[in-house]
Amino acid sequence: MSSSIALPPVNSDTDLAATFAAQRQAFAGNPMPPEAQRRQWLKSLREALLADQDRLVAAIDTDFDGRSADETLLAELLPSVQGLRHAERHLHGWMRPSRRKVGLAFQPAKAQVLYQPLGVVGVIVPWNYPLFLAIGPLTCALAAGNRVMLKLSEATPASALALKTTLERVFPSDLVSVVLGEVEVAQAFARLPFDHLLFTGATSIGRQVMLAAAHNLTPVTLELGGKSPAIVSATVPLDAAAERIAFGKTLNAGQTCVAPDYVLVPRDRLDGFSDAYRRAVRRFYPTIADNRDYSAIINPRQLQRLQGLLDDARHKGAQVIDLYPDETRQGRRLPPHLLLGVNDDMIVMQDEIFGPLLPVVPYDTLDDALSYINQRPRPLSLYYFGYERSEQEHVLRHSHSGGVCLNDTLLHVAQDDLPFGGIGPSGMGHYHGLEGFQTFSKAKAVLAKQRLNTARLIYPPYGKAVQRLIYKLFIR
Repeated sequence: MSSSIALPPVNSDTDLAATFAAQRQAFAGNPMPPEAQRRQWLKSLREALLADQDRLVAAIDTDFDGRSADETLLAELLPSVQGLRHAERHLHGWMRPSRRKVGLAFQPAKAQVLYQPLGVVGVIVPWNYPLFLAIGPLTCALAAGNRVMLKLSEATPASALALKTTLERVFPSDLVSVVLGEVEVAQAFARLPFDHLLFTGATSIGRQVMLAAAHNLTPVTLELGGKSPAIVSATVPLDAAAERIAFGKTLNAGQTCVAPDYVLVPRDRLDGFSDAYRRAVRRFYPTIADNRDYSAIINPRQLQRLQGLLDDARHKGAQVIDLYPDETRQGRRLPPHLLLGVNDDMIVMQDEIFGPLLPVVPYDTLDDALSYINQRPRPLSLYYFGYERSEQEHVLRHSHSGGVCLNDTLLHVAQDDLPFGGIGPSGMGHYHGLEGFQTFSKAKAVLAKQRLNTARLIYPPYGKAVQRLIYKLFIR
């Protein structure tokens, strides 16, 4: 089946401005929603997702022209629902003002940080996880008490319509509004004077979003991608490492921003790792062409791009290994490939792959592997496979990345009590859990004093004996 869903008429700039104005006005009427109201928003959203899960799963399958229902449940619905439950459980503690200390020189007084909603938040959602990457930011923004406008991807029209239907049934448009439309709508959306804008997608588009937001001095959270490396140590069992890397690389056919982009393997373990990876993938997916457990590439353009990466690498001398050489391809299901003998001249080693192609790079020492990573743009995730605690600590201290998994892949993203975000070209800012609540809140500093005013001791005219005493006591 092929996705032929047509989006409704494009939202015009006037429609966007009117929706934004309505949300801004609604926020002005309720600038600090109480905990009970926020908790009800979260509960209603969770219940709506559960009630509509079959329809949402089917819509995503339509957009991909073959998306594993289990992958959608595990990688989209499950973390969405768990994230909502986590926010509901911890909302009271997140909203509680944070007590801070007041210096002796400024007593008597009290200090606290009050977490205040920002106002109207914009979220631009990508196509690869159209449910989770909409609900995750929405959860954090609602928990923080904001109004939210969501721009859903034009590449997943069935999913966009399905989620729009769900959200419109739960929320009035001046609380949560769903925006549909093509690229020009997204561009106009990014130019709105949001109080915060979160974008998930390609680094190149992230630069454009940041430029658009800069005109209004809108703060941004950018969740981008990049080439997330995996390091296989000299001693880790290859079957264990290969199995976990294979899961991370083949989930959603590699169309995951935190998928292992390439793997660094000790030079004398290259053959062993390649064999172990092949066995792991074939165990997960005995066949590819007709396997409903294996997801398709989202559209013909992305499939053509991935085929171009393979052709370019082959032309420039790489050994390209199709793990299913005897199968005839069907639809857009691209089989997993290993690429050996790669170099920096190949496009596959320059751009984020975002597909089931895994380059293997040999290294001689762990420091060589870390040097290879550190000479390149900082990745969104880094994966290290090895059980020696000293080596794990060495990797953590001598590398920079948005997040790390030791002896696993992907699963750090599903931890509600860990922040998620990139660094440098892989993004800025973070969300999920407490950090998501804080991202969409203003941490307002409050200093409170009552009748007694000891600050009069430092008022002009200067040169008083008490002022000289203060200098001696506190400027030292």
